[in-house]
Amino acid sequence: MSPVEVMSRFGKALADPTRAAVLLQLQQGPAVPLELAAQIGVSRQILSNHLACLRDCGLVVGVPAGRNVRYELSDPKLAHALEDLLGTILTVEAVCQCGTPECAAEELAGAASTQEVPA
Repeated sequence: MSPVEVMSRFGKALADPTRAAVLLQLQQGPAVPLELAAQIGVSRQILSNHLACLRDCGLVVGVPAGRNVRYELSDPKLAHALEDLLGTILTVEAVCQCGTPECAAEELAGAASTQEVPA
């Protein structure tokens, strides 16, 4: 895979808050889906879909553990990469200008919450 393809896979994985939360939990160590779902606060079905995406991206692996499957980061270097990423200070605009529908919705919600309501 080219460096651009690798970065694209990281981007896809980190673009969703649930997948980012899974990666951060697995950064702490391996876990089974039931534990992950409880720690993140999602259903097992939702978690299963996100784990499939992370497996397809090559970022996590499932290891059989008796009747369960234990998930872990596919490479120990990923834990360090996530730590470095979290330690990075980003300079960003208060409102995202990327043009995606999600950002536009967040921008509208933020603007609505800051507007004064007439008395």
